Amino acid sequence: MTESFPALLIRDKDHPAAEMTELTRDDLPDLPVLVRVDYSGLNYKDGLSVTGKGRIARRFPMVPGIDVAGTVVESASDSFQPGDRVIATGSGLSETEWGAFSAYQRLKPEWLMKQPEGFDQRQAMAIGTAGVTAALCVNQLLAWGNLSQDGGSVLVTGAAGGVGSYAVALLAALGFHVTASTGRPETHDYLRRLGARDFVDRKALSEAGRPLQEERWMGAVDSVGSTTLANVLAQTVRDGAVAACGLAGGPDLPATVLPHILRAVTLIGVDSVFAPPKRREAAWRLLQNNLTPEHIDLVTAGEIDLQGLPQAAEVILAGKVRGRLIVKVA
Repeated sequence: MTESFPALLIRDKDHPAAEMTELTRDDLPDLPVLVRVDYSGLNYKDGLSVTGKGRIARRFPMVPGIDVAGTVVESASDSFQPGDRVIATGSGLSETEWGAFSAYQRLKPEWLMKQPEGFDQRQAMAIGTAGVTAALCVNQLLAWGNLSQDGGSVLVTGAAGGVGSYAVALLAALGFHVTASTGRPETHDYLRRLGARDFVDRKALSEAGRPLQEERWMGAVDSVGSTTLANVLAQTVRDGAVAACGLAGGPDLPATVLPHILRAVTLIGVDSVFAPPKRREAAWRLLQNNLTPEHIDLVTAGEIDLQGLPQAAEVILAGKVRGRLIVKVA
């Protein structure tokens, strides 16, 4: 097919920033399921990929975009038929596999799932990887078994971002006392509406502290990493757990083993890219059972198109996006 359609493309490692281009279906990977991409979302990782600042792509050329919501056009898989509404998150998209920022894309069936009941395509992408990651973190904390509604506070760092926003909403909906850490006081009212009860300035967690500090949190969801995560671990109560899923503050962890061997604090790593299907399905069930349309509308910061992505990518890397930006692709 020679009819062209718009896409963002990273051409090679010497030109790491994505550029608007025109593709045809013949340009797409030779994979079983052709999807018309209707919506996507802008994640921090997408910002790194689109701008080229994070060197996310590991093969070239590459179409970035880690979240897909669309409609099956053609399928060589028995699992999906033309007309099916589907979503995909993670699975190496925009790293080793072509991703969402193209009006059409070919995908493997194992990356796809039917659009979850209760959400339309736009809502599914307002949730996207950010919401799935938050739900994976919350499920891990719940599985650890030490959270209780009257046992103290659960901390969420990077609370005004996409992952943080949904973590606040989910934990509050489950009845926990949520403390939100953010460096933007202007987001406090927004976070209160999602369910946060208390606030900690991110500066209080971003400066180096003692290996063991006052016990404050029975659990935490951390999307920041680095010194922030080290302080969170040092402040977590005995037998508490911290789910770590991001590195907005850096990939290092300047911490000691003291919280782990003296207080039995557990650090749980959460990977949303290659989470097993059962764990991913459980995350969507948690989202279905605990998110309201009002939550999703509140977290949604706005909608952009492919042409607006490069500028929006710079804004999200600057930490100036509250919640989630939806990308209308097709």
